[in-house]
Amino acid sequence: MHFYGYPRKDGSFGTRNNVVIMSSVVCANAVVTAIARECPGVLAITHDHGCGGTAEIALRVLPNIGLNPNYTSVLVVGLGCEGAAPEEIARRIGESGKPVEYLVIQKEGGSAPATEKGIKLAQRMLTAANGEARVNVGLEHLTLGLKCGGSDAFSGVTANPAVGVAADMLIKAGGQVIVAEITETVGTAQILKRRAIDPSIARKIEAYVQIGVKSNQWYAKRTPSSGKGNTSSVSPGNVEGGISNIVEKSMGCITKWGSMPISDCIPYGVRPRTKGLVMMETDGYDLEALTGMAAGGAQVMIFTTGRGNSVGFVGVPVIKVASNTVTYSSMPGDLDINAGTILDGINTIPEVGRHIFDTIIKVAGGEPVRAEINHQELFAIRQEGFPYPSLKDIARKRL
Repeated sequence: MHFYGYPRKDGSFGTRNNVVIMSSVVCANAVVTAIARECPGVLAITHDHGCGGTAEIALRVLPNIGLNPNYTSVLVVGLGCEGAAPEEIARRIGESGKPVEYLVIQKEGGSAPATEKGIKLAQRMLTAANGEARVNVGLEHLTLGLKCGGSDAFSGVTANPAVGVAADMLIKAGGQVIVAEITETVGTAQILKRRAIDPSIARKIEAYVQIGVKSNQWYAKRTPSSGKGNTSSVSPGNVEGGISNIVEKSMGCITKWGSMPISDCIPYGVRPRTKGLVMMETDGYDLEALTGMAAGGAQVMIFTTGRGNSVGFVGVPVIKVASNTVTYSSMPGDLDINAGTILDGINTIPEVGRHIFDTIIKVAGGEPVRAEINHQELFAIRQEGFPYPSLKDIARKRL
């Protein structure tokens, strides 16, 4: 099987062909926004990282975001005194052969001159992008990211297992799947370890799940109402949707991982070194998890929800799958697929899974999802400085 993607010099293929302007530090956000405002069709990536203690994670994530195949060219804009230097981010992106430029506001004479120069650079990039075309390419070049949010009691029995069917189909066709949310693997270590391709990966899985346990314990101590007395990060919306504790939520969460072997575990925002099913160390925050998987190279992402969710991502299509028909009908402008037909007795899990797989191929070939139609082009890097330092240890040691 195949999809139609945009070829890149590093051998990857984009499902979209976006020109991106990226800030290296929060201080450059206004200039990035000003450039994008004058260049319709350009996407702006802004954030609040890049200086002080946040420079480390910005330097880990931003170059990998720039390497995402969905971006045909990148303009990095920095202030000039930040830890996440724009020239370094651009250098790492440029090693792939991707067209990249950078601007330093302090060296350009201030915001106005930097904006003027940035507009000219972005316009040239747009002109080049308009001349690029899709080609027929195998599914071994497609990476899918999986996330759930606003889950309910039906997520683990309709939407998530149907997504698991689609994930299995993609991996069997040679593709790659990245799964997020170690905070929602609590209580599943023994199940997941049995799926490891070898003992070393089983040890990684155990370590990642334990970090998820620690983060849930930290969260519960600070927001005790979130889990109704449980040591968990179950949100009030999850509880209202019928989920009673984090283990129950986790058991439903991992059903979207399908049944294929787990080939590796990787730190947040790092690109996988193996094919197949890869576990990424992220917490459960929706947008920050999507950013991590996009930095990992995901060209399409799936987001399941029981309560409803409108989140999208800048330059990467996010397919929304509802777990029940009531939610799907209540937010028709935000949700793409109704897995509630399983609950209604209309379709089986494999049937909906096949529909999701077919939708992935169509979206990879250019069919827009609701979040794109609504221009929900969002971006956020995870906050570092957690009280559980092993998260940083995992990233530094690349466990």
